[in-house]
Amino acid sequence: MPIPVSTCRVARRVAGRTAPGHLARIALLLAVLAIAPLGARTAHANGDVKAGAKVFADECAECHSMKEGRNRKGPSIFGVVGRKAGTLSDYDYSDAIKRSGIVWNDDRLDAYLASPNKLVPGGKMRYDGLSNATARRDLLAYLKFFSQ
Repeated sequence: MPIPVSTCRVARRVAGRTAPGHLARIALLLAVLAIAPLGARTAHANGDVKAGAKVFADECAECHSMKEGRNRKGPSIFGVVGRKAGTLSDYDYSDAIKRSGIVWNDDRLDAYLASPNKLVPGGKMRYDGLSNATARRDLLAYLKFFSQ
């Protein structure tokens, strides 16, 4: 089955934001997407990685990068799942996030993505939140893919 054009667009967008060492992981994801049965195409950790890539591009990429060590307005999100909040040495976090003691797991990320300022009052993130639970679940699957 040929890879849909939309998948190629996602691959180009992701590859433009990804360190060369991680391109093999993206190539593997695209190969799985191309050969997997349609119903199981992008399921990962109860979310859709492909849909999560689009959510990231639409909601997060303006401020965050998926490249390890590449910060933008916000810190790099590469490897965020399982990481303690506010611990990247090359990013200037708010005192609120550094003091939060949060370790980014599914529940904490879901709560933060839904309402960042509710979970971490006084944080620097200027984002009202992602109210769509399905989009958050897909985004979490995408984040987990880059945290393995």
